Amino acid sequence: MKEVTLVVENETGLHARPAKVFVNIAKKYASDIRVLHGEKRVNAKSLISMLTLGAERGAQIQIVVDGEDEDEALLALQTAVEEGLGEE
Repeated sequence: MKEVTLVVENETGLHARPAKVFVNIAKKYASDIRVLHGEKRVNAKSLISMLTLGAERGAQIQIVVDGEDEDEALLALQTAVEEGLGEE
């Protein structure tokens, strides 16, 4: 199991478009991927679940990945969050 804590820096946080980018990346991997924010822990492969996090700009999230391709999955998701999830 691998995990990383990140700060959401893109303008709109983890809302519609950025959350969709995140989910689409997560779905490429076989590993179980969860995102934690506050008291919530959700399935990163579910757009509806990701939207329930309510992670705004500046929010701290934790990504937890467990499975055969956990290293690749974590790196891809961390990079995507750090690069703004498709937003400028």
